[in-house]
Amino acid sequence: MNYAGIYHRPESEFAFLYTKDQMRIRLQTARDEIKSVGLISGDFYLFSEEWYREQQPMSKTYTTDTHDYWEIEVTAPHRRLAYAFCIIDFSGTKIFYTDQGIFEYEEDRLMRDYLYFRMPYFQEIDRFKVPEWVAKTVWYQIFPERFSNGDPSNDPADVLAWGSENPTRENFFGGDLQGVIDKLDYLEDLGINGLYLCPIFTAPSNHKYDTIDYYEIDPHFGDKQLFRELVEKAHERGIRVMLDAVFNHLGASSHQWQDVILHGAASDYADWFHIDSFPPRYTMIPHSENAKQLNYDTFNFNPHMPKLNTANPEVQNYLLEIATYWIREFDIDGWRLDVANEVDHHFWKKFHEAVLQQKADLYILGEIWHSSQPWLQGDEFHAVMNYAFTDRIKAFFLEQSISISQMIFGMNRQQLLYRDQTNEVSFNLLDSHDTPRILTICQGDKALMKTVLTFMFIQKGTPCIYYGTEVGMEGGMDPDCRRCMVWEDQDEELYNFFKKLIALRKQFYEVFSYGTITWHYDDDKKLFSLTRSHKGKTLIATFNEGTTVEIKKTGHCLLGQNYQEETAYQLLRHGFVIEESSATDPI
Repeated sequence: MNYAGIYHRPESEFAFLYTKDQMRIRLQTARDEIKSVGLISGDFYLFSEEWYREQQPMSKTYTTDTHDYWEIEVTAPHRRLAYAFCIIDFSGTKIFYTDQGIFEYEEDRLMRDYLYFRMPYFQEIDRFKVPEWVAKTVWYQIFPERFSNGDPSNDPADVLAWGSENPTRENFFGGDLQGVIDKLDYLEDLGINGLYLCPIFTAPSNHKYDTIDYYEIDPHFGDKQLFRELVEKAHERGIRVMLDAVFNHLGASSHQWQDVILHGAASDYADWFHIDSFPPRYTMIPHSENAKQLNYDTFNFNPHMPKLNTANPEVQNYLLEIATYWIREFDIDGWRLDVANEVDHHFWKKFHEAVLQQKADLYILGEIWHSSQPWLQGDEFHAVMNYAFTDRIKAFFLEQSISISQMIFGMNRQQLLYRDQTNEVSFNLLDSHDTPRILTICQGDKALMKTVLTFMFIQKGTPCIYYGTEVGMEGGMDPDCRRCMVWEDQDEELYNFFKKLIALRKQFYEVFSYGTITWHYDDDKKLFSLTRSHKGKTLIATFNEGTTVEIKKTGHCLLGQNYQEETAYQLLRHGFVIEESSATDPI
């Protein structure tokens, strides 16, 4: 038995409260080596009752290329638990895995209470809680300057005709909040119930990530009264609203930074930033497109985005008041936190406490592109933009750089980093204002795009559509992905497909958000099925990314393409079908 492959860590993603009374426990073992795992558990104050002589079987639920993962959900009548593991390999070797290490499975070992892992008490205040509504949500991301021009009277002086040119980092087309309000019926018809807006606060750029004033709506977008109207009308339609907070840096035109430029070290805001020497300055490095020599910290070497010192109590109070103001005064439902990994944990803990005191079910989403365990312990974010998870999906379906099994293993590895609560509300997306559009990545292949989007929609987490994806918009890397929304000559067939997909997700959100996952796959044929089950409901999704034609008899077809008739379908390349099944066994 490979002892090095065995791992558990108490009070972590390996052992956590899922509800106030239910604890979920995970164990890692070397892949394909262990036959069974039993959990030995009981109240450590009732050790004399000899509960250590009994076991509960654990289920193998996840596999990666190197490990298997076993899980169980348990309760404790007195809200405290001692536990250890009985592990048996295929040769019959049996061990006792405890808080103090690995021992031979002998009765005198089982009787030593000090060896057991502990959950000393089920502390409800420490349990990782997420807003329940997020798991039911299908998001729609809007880049406000490019979605719809509803009020030409507030256009920038140099505004261009809608869609008349390709987007650049400098040009403007006049999109605004009135345009979003005008299209709420469109969004409601599509079926989305979550609206994520890129920054709307005063800033000189078209993207608004260089904020000047967090307390004002950019005048080219509208004003506070208009934003209040947007939130109220969205809420009337059952649509939640999430804003984008840029708390890592300020725009260089902000009065705080300009005061530093004017007064140097004597400025009241000198300690609001990370400045090595005064006056702050920068110079271009010859023969380098992006690099600059600066004596102050910025976002990505951009001299016009000086980094805030969020360890400064004055900066903390300033940003926390902003965060609570938009909740208190306008009833927003979430904050998406830009460049969240470059802000200190100490501040995010204060942020978490402040905003949830204002609104207990507010959604806190961090923009982090890599594994994010430190931010997802229950006292900072609820979830992150799940790029690391969906990158595995892209690698298989779009890049064809990995096999089905490697995609599954990679997705599993990401989910196993976090508690189930986080996975259930993770923000899943295939494109955004920071990436090429999905149809462009698919090289215009709409059948492939439908397949990969469907696959994403049936995973754990809350899915997001980037504006225009539903009508076939294309675009390369930023800024090309920020083209003007197409309102004429839309792809109606694709739009109707999205309506169908969103309706499926919302109808079976419990299965997709909370259900078990079972895979069957053939790497050589590039054919696989995914079975999701929850509370007696089972949905089976079958995908073919190979060249082999597969025929399968099926019941009611909820969503599919390339199927021949209601009771049989031909699964061609980029073919998929999702069916509801009364069977509990996967196909």
